[in-house]
Amino acid sequence: MERLIRILVADDHPVVRIGVRNMLLADGGFEVVGEASDGDEAITQTLELAPDILLLDLQMPRLPGLEAMRAIMNGTPTVKILLLTSTITTQQIIEALHIGARGIVLKDALVGHLQVAIRTVSTGDYWIGGKRVVNLVSALHDLMQQAVVPQPKTYGLTPRELEVVGLIVEGCSNRDIARQFVLSEETVKRHLSNIFDKTGVSTRLELALFAIAHHLVTSTQ
Repeated sequence: MERLIRILVADDHPVVRIGVRNMLLADGGFEVVGEASDGDEAITQTLELAPDILLLDLQMPRLPGLEAMRAIMNGTPTVKILLLTSTITTQQIIEALHIGARGIVLKDALVGHLQVAIRTVSTGDYWIGGKRVVNLVSALHDLMQQAVVPQPKTYGLTPRELEVVGLIVEGCSNRDIARQFVLSEETVKRHLSNIFDKTGVSTRLELALFAIAHHLVTSTQ
């Protein structure tokens, strides 16, 4: 007789846990060994029960799914984790796979996908985008091509003001900046005054730290 796949269900909604458990028990090939209602419980029960598969809700109280997964992968790297979620961004999928997730199942596709997704990851493959994935590197490459890199916030700074910020980060004086852009020092001071107003800082050092922290400059010299 084929060994049952041992599963732990971690979701903060009792209705979801009950629905998933009933769905799996009706199949006959699965054993639900435990349930968890938050991220901390998911970690504790995974370590204690050592399930084959952890079905982990992405949005969990006390400890979000991705953070719980990090802790679990440090303690029980053999467990295969399937994330359950109502919605997920491409960037979150990439992060989850890097941490160690074996797949993602959308909650509105549980009925059609859950059992096959579990069997897929239990055999060593991945479940991404509603289908079996054998080559994770290729899948990650495709996802990274799709991922939209958010544009950094500019706080209303003009292109010239951003250039001035870049030179401030590099340690340039007003005279240096004026020489670089063929401006008067008075004009540079007006630029700095506008930049201070828009960013809410009051010194050149604060501006440099603000610029680095908020990615207003791509690199420093």
